[in-house]
Amino acid sequence: MLGFGADQLLADMNRLLAFLFHQGVLDEQYLQLQQLQDESSPNFVSEVVNIYFHESEKLLRNLRSLLMDIEFSDYKRMGIHLNQMMGSSSSIGAKRVRNVCVAFRAACDYNNRLGCLRALELLEHEYCYLKNKLHELFQMEQQRILAARVRYPMQN
Repeated sequence: MLGFGADQLLADMNRLLAFLFHQGVLDEQYLQLQQLQDESSPNFVSEVVNIYFHESEKLLRNLRSLLMDIEFSDYKRMGIHLNQMMGSSSSIGAKRVRNVCVAFRAACDYNNRLGCLRALELLEHEYCYLKNKLHELFQMEQQRILAARVRYPMQN
């Protein structure tokens, strides 16, 4: 008999995922990413997402640095960073982050510094929300794996 907590953790994970899909935080690309995970690469999703987090944090720092420059006028360079963020967000199914990048990119296209500043704030907010929720999901997954390994003797 499997550990009692594993089933509950799986149900909690499914509820959290459903909530994130319902909110539009994630899209079907995240499910496709999950389908690539198997016994030979049991941490595939968390590894890919952690690479995304690492790269995204660099991109967010670069965007903030560009916008904080008093003499800022390099909207083209900002657009390049945003394209990278949009692409990587799309690849993991980070729908709301990607959508904010699209709006941010539009502000860049119009050389709208105030719009870019607002979009950056929203992008950082959405990114942090995504990161917190996916970390929560990955922690539940690790707990579920541990709980599934616990075996209880059968009661007669």
